[in-house]
Amino acid sequence: RARRGHPWIFRADLVEPPAADGGAVVRVLDPRGNFVGRAFWAARSPIALRLLTRRDQPTGRDFFFARLDEALARRAALAGAAEAIRLVHGEADLLPGLFVDRYADTVALQAVSEGAERLVPWVVDWLRARLAPRLVVAKNDTSARDFEQLPRAQAVLDGDGEAAVTYQEGENRFAINLLADLKTGAFLDQRFNHLHAGALMPAGGTALDAFSYHGGFALALAARATQVTAIEADETAAARLADNVAANRRAVEVVCDNAFDRLRALERDGARFDVVVLDPPAFAKRQGDLPAARRAYKELNLRALRLTRGGGILITCSCSGKLTAPLFAEVLSEAVVDAKRPVQLLERRGAGPDHPVLVGVPETEYLKVWVLRVLGDG
Repeated sequence: RARRGHPWIFRADLVEPPAADGGAVVRVLDPRGNFVGRAFWAARSPIALRLLTRRDQPTGRDFFFARLDEALARRAALAGAAEAIRLVHGEADLLPGLFVDRYADTVALQAVSEGAERLVPWVVDWLRARLAPRLVVAKNDTSARDFEQLPRAQAVLDGDGEAAVTYQEGENRFAINLLADLKTGAFLDQRFNHLHAGALMPAGGTALDAFSYHGGFALALAARATQVTAIEADETAAARLADNVAANRRAVEVVCDNAFDRLRALERDGARFDVVVLDPPAFAKRQGDLPAARRAYKELNLRALRLTRGGGILITCSCSGKLTAPLFAEVLSEAVVDAKRPVQLLERRGAGPDHPVLVGVPETEYLKVWVLRVLGDG
């Protein structure tokens, strides 16, 4: 696996573990003593080694500053006027387990491996030197840290002032709180898809956005729609969504409700929309979650297909890495059969280019965003 370019070496593959503390960079040899690379060593994780380099070179502060500089340079062409962007995307930027997001004059980072955890002081120094953000926070409250047996925590790492920040996305302004909201504050992997959805919205039409969170899709659609219904079950997120709607003066009805229940009710009422968006949370974080996740995704997509007006657009998403693209296709096909409506697949999209996929590492290609045209009257 390592020779083919995958950066992970599992504990079950080790002949002899290193005599090192968790998070240290160690030299990796094959059973014949041939050099494989230098890697982060994890003392407890099933992923024992995360390869950093296949050259036998020093991996101190200068090495990591260079890696961070390279990641930043790769975003230069992507950033443009973007006030919110991912600067470091873990394995895909050759910095395993490290994620860094910029929101205007603030930065939120996540370290989900022991090695990345050790890097945090250097990352803060690098951010101070390169970007001079007003505030840097650690959003290490993610479930991904459970896999490495790292404690969940969040903290201000540098700077001071409010964790509240606003940023522009397309025509809309969003408010977030880096320490109170999910992920690092927003779902930046969907940023380009929000804007694309807005371009697909027919002028004067109606739209439905299920699992709306802070309204990324809903507000993009509302720039052209006469009315958007945005469903969000979490009360805090729904309140933030309502504030964003008011600040941007958009025609969006915010519904704080369980999306499954609300979609069923809308179907019973005979509602139809020109554009429907499904962007649920990850239902399958572990392999054992897949059977239940497949049922959930099928039901959601079946309801959404029935709620889409003839000739309308369904944008359906899955961020479950365990539900691969072929499995997602199977689920959608089953929903289409049960809906008894012809459906065209227009596009297969994924995360934005600031969230690159590392070829040969399927774990980095987690987000699936498929654009469908639903034909017939339903």
